[in-house]
Amino acid sequence: MAPKIDFKRHVLPHLLVLLFFLLLVVAYFSPIFFDGKSLMQHDVVQFQGGAKEIADFREKTGDEALWTNSMFSGMPAYLISVKFSGDLFQYVHSLFTLGLPLVASNIFITLVCAYIMFVVFGLRPMLAAVGAIAYAFVSYNFAILEAGHNTKSLAIAYLPLVLAGLWYAYRKNVWLGAALFAFGLTMHMRMNHMQITYYLLFIVLIFGIVELVAWAKEGRLPDFFKRTLILAIGAALAAGVSFGRIYTTAEYGKYSIRGASELTQGKDAAQVGSGLDREYAFQWSYGVGETMTLLVPNFYGGASQGPIEKNSATYKALLQGGVPESQLQNSTMPYYWGDQSFVGGPVYMGAIICFLFVLGLLVTPRRLWVWLLSATLLSFMLSWGKNFEAFNYFMFDVFPGYNKFRAVSMALVIAQVTMVLLAILALCRVLQNYPIENLQKKLLIALGVTGGLCLLLVLFSGMFDYVGAVDEQLAQYQYPIQAIREDRESMLRGDALRSLVFILLAAGTLYLYTKNKLTSFMATGVMGLLILIDLWGVDKRYLNNDDFQKDYSKAYFQPTPADLAIMQDKELSYRVYNAPNPFNDARTSYFHKSIGGYHGAKLRRYQDVIENHIAQGNVQVLNMLNAKYVITGQEKQPVQLIPGYLGNAWYVEEVRAVNSPDEELNALKGIDAKHEAIVDVSKFPSVKPQNYDTVGSIIKLVEYQPNYLKYAVNAAKDGVVVFSEIYYKDGWQAFLDGKPVDHFRANYILRAMNMPAGQHALEFKFQPKEYALGNTVALISSLLLLAGLAGAVYYGFRRRDHEAV
Repeated sequence: MAPKIDFKRHVLPHLLVLLFFLLLVVAYFSPIFFDGKSLMQHDVVQFQGGAKEIADFREKTGDEALWTNSMFSGMPAYLISVKFSGDLFQYVHSLFTLGLPLVASNIFITLVCAYIMFVVFGLRPMLAAVGAIAYAFVSYNFAILEAGHNTKSLAIAYLPLVLAGLWYAYRKNVWLGAALFAFGLTMHMRMNHMQITYYLLFIVLIFGIVELVAWAKEGRLPDFFKRTLILAIGAALAAGVSFGRIYTTAEYGKYSIRGASELTQGKDAAQVGSGLDREYAFQWSYGVGETMTLLVPNFYGGASQGPIEKNSATYKALLQGGVPESQLQNSTMPYYWGDQSFVGGPVYMGAIICFLFVLGLLVTPRRLWVWLLSATLLSFMLSWGKNFEAFNYFMFDVFPGYNKFRAVSMALVIAQVTMVLLAILALCRVLQNYPIENLQKKLLIALGVTGGLCLLLVLFSGMFDYVGAVDEQLAQYQYPIQAIREDRESMLRGDALRSLVFILLAAGTLYLYTKNKLTSFMATGVMGLLILIDLWGVDKRYLNNDDFQKDYSKAYFQPTPADLAIMQDKELSYRVYNAPNPFNDARTSYFHKSIGGYHGAKLRRYQDVIENHIAQGNVQVLNMLNAKYVITGQEKQPVQLIPGYLGNAWYVEEVRAVNSPDEELNALKGIDAKHEAIVDVSKFPSVKPQNYDTVGSIIKLVEYQPNYLKYAVNAAKDGVVVFSEIYYKDGWQAFLDGKPVDHFRANYILRAMNMPAGQHALEFKFQPKEYALGNTVALISSLLLLAGLAGAVYYGFRRRDHEAV
């Protein structure tokens, strides 16, 4: 018989918590809800620019383009904007958001998923809500939203569901746990942020190792492997739902800057191979000492640019130097003095969370803290990147797929999960009446470790030099360097004192509880309020009301006079080169087919051409890419026609052979793109170098779609045609008069084809088998997973076993 549900006891508390979460989100993001503003997210507006052609095609046809010519002269849309109709879980996400606007919905989902995790771990609703707040309001969650990393934010949001299901499957009911694990992993992987998934895998693996040892000691290995098998099936189905994304990403990765380089000149052994260059991958490495920001947010000066406070030494020095006070009101200064080239803010876990984390090492079961401490330490070491070369270079070179990721400071996401989880479980042990021997002594130890460290920083903040990487450059422009360093010291000391106060208040609250001066309900409320005030205050430093604007996106994409002038040209397809900012801006892509764009995983060969030719002013390369217009950025002549642009396709008089990618790339320096094509015969041995008579041969583009090109051919003689389109063999197929024909790569990045004499209709279609297969697997996996979830929940409730292992 199913247990009777008491609404007031079993349902109402959770509804009240959800209502409280909703109020929190509305309060923090009030400009969105009450002023009709939106957050200025750099990466989001760049995405909107880069995805415009794809979105327009989807709206017009209902189909997926899968390719766009609006960025970098053409690239797959896999990592820009692609929908998989076979993924039936795409509709579930909207249920979690409750229709909330973007950004606000991210934090709400994070709160809800973390709350579910803590409830599954056995916490009462109020305490689980405190845990959810601690997880959701970690400063990193708000820093990435400010930058526009929405998919990363959502991947972090769904992560707690995976861990909740994992724990429940091994410790309690395997069927219910496996259902939650599979569902959480499905929603997490749908966000397609493989770096966060990779870090999640580390947490899961460490948990598995700890459990394996424990179950082996208990002589229960058969049951352990049975549960592991059930979870593995759930994981396989979850991956199957996202198989299309995984498969297309993996396929594209081979040809992107995340894949292997074919060039050897100027590269050492560490740079040649599959994956990113070490220097690029470890550019954002957290400093070893910088890990202290988890406890003291301004330990390294905060963000790369911070406001100049009126009572600061910098403000006074600039005033004395003759800078007008009005000019200083909204000015910023580079107070950050760590190793990273740029940071939007520190990763701050919360002083109280750090205090409770240390307490958790003393009061929680060994099996639990060994797992969470091990994962936390791994997180620190991974985040140090180049500052811990012996370990991280080994990881980069040996661990499968790890060399595809950059910004290794992101590994602190692991600590965000594990530190908060252990901290709140420690709070649970204290406040839910678990008998803990020498609790007051253990509270004192945790206070001594964390509070004592803060006190030392307050007293001895002058022991650091506060020298930043930008200081030398600032000195050249007569900035008051010494004053800036004084402010860095003041910021560290002030935040160390701030953290000390919060730790003392938290420790005092728990001490009063142990003395029966506070009830469990009161102590939970006070701790939750202190954690919220602590984290909220730091979050507002880096994401506050000033970051919201009305119609920001609309204003950003207002066409300039240059855009309007170019759009008067109604030719089917041509490209635009935005000279002032070509390769770090996708605004041009919103209106035109751009030579440049903004993307973290552009095609590697195209990046080679950017670095070696376009950035060096090789006009011949711009000509062969059909760059018809250049946006100059000059007021008097904002647009110029680029002489010599070659159009969509042209016959060449000569095919010149080279024998390696290095030779092919170097040959572009002296190429006469109108008359010759360069082919690497080591890759295309069937192409023979020879000369052709092109007189009387014409080819013209007559139909254009992102994934379809049609040309009319009238050839007097056999010849070779070069197309101003990016060569990408896994998907683009050529058809001559309806019959499939081969094409090859020329000029390092372009398509070319042997063309027979006569009149022909030539079509290029982008039909990647990876997408079709991925969509089919996603549909089958979705149906199987839905059936599996229903069956697991039904069977799990029928055989529910509340006995903890």
